[in-house]
Amino acid sequence: MIPDYQTLMLPVLKSCAKGEMITSDVIESLAIEFQLTKEEKEQLLPSGKQSTFSNRIHWAKGYLKQAGLLSYPARSHFVLTEEGRKVLASNPDKIDNKFLEQFEAFKEFRSRKGTQSSNVSPEREAILSNEDATPDELLRSSHKAIGDALAADLLGRVRDASPQFFEELIVELLIGMGYGGTSENAGKAIGKSGDDGVDGVIDQDPLGVDQIYIQAKRYAEGNNIGAGAIRDFFGALNLKKAHKGIFFTSSAFTSSAIQTASDLGMRIVLIDGLRLAKLMIRYSIGCRDEEVLHLKKVDEEFFER
Repeated sequence: MIPDYQTLMLPVLKSCAKGEMITSDVIESLAIEFQLTKEEKEQLLPSGKQSTFSNRIHWAKGYLKQAGLLSYPARSHFVLTEEGRKVLASNPDKIDNKFLEQFEAFKEFRSRKGTQSSNVSPEREAILSNEDATPDELLRSSHKAIGDALAADLLGRVRDASPQFFEELIVELLIGMGYGGTSENAGKAIGKSGDDGVDGVIDQDPLGVDQIYIQAKRYAEGNNIGAGAIRDFFGALNLKKAHKGIFFTSSAFTSSAIQTASDLGMRIVLIDGLRLAKLMIRYSIGCRDEEVLHLKKVDEEFFER
């Protein structure tokens, strides 16, 4: 029987007790440990693109990272954090969502997602526990929970990346959103750190008639952008004789920063980490469709002819 993702949390954590691990190796070793049959190892999700077992390993690993017990030093690699070592040293009988609630990072993750330990918000939990809930309600609730978890994962990876990667990500996102038109050089100007307080510029239209200036700050969670940074960006825009600017950060903006941007006589859009992650999902930047489900309903007009 394929174990659920919470059952896999402790084995996944133990798997890297001796050092950095590769996810594919852990999947193979845990398949042996749980004595999965060939059929169980090859069982695929409905999308047919990933095995059920590896999918659950990834969910377990992701939740452990959100709790601060694991970190990702490189693609497909993971390693214990100091907190993770302490947990293993305490020799827990099991690790599940309830166990992870003791960690502030996990609480923040849940708060950011608007979820509870069961992976659903109070409203969605009510739906899932209601025997009278329709299949449509259950499906949409599950879809929202998966999307929230994906946004949190993407944001964590962005914060762990380099400043250069962050700037390149902003370029891809803006072009994916339609900025720059068809110009090959539309976003190549971005990334000029130290250019009078502006990180870059991107064409708003195919001809480059109008341009938008960019500020991109890859900051850790809790290192929020204050009003001073907004005023500095405003001054930089004035030097450029610009009328529009977008300030991206992987953290958040203080209330005074938001008020300052609103009070200034210029159009400055603020994009915080959570909104950035949601835009990445919407425009498929750093993620891709695993499966597309089509919900259909009866065409009443067809039967009224």
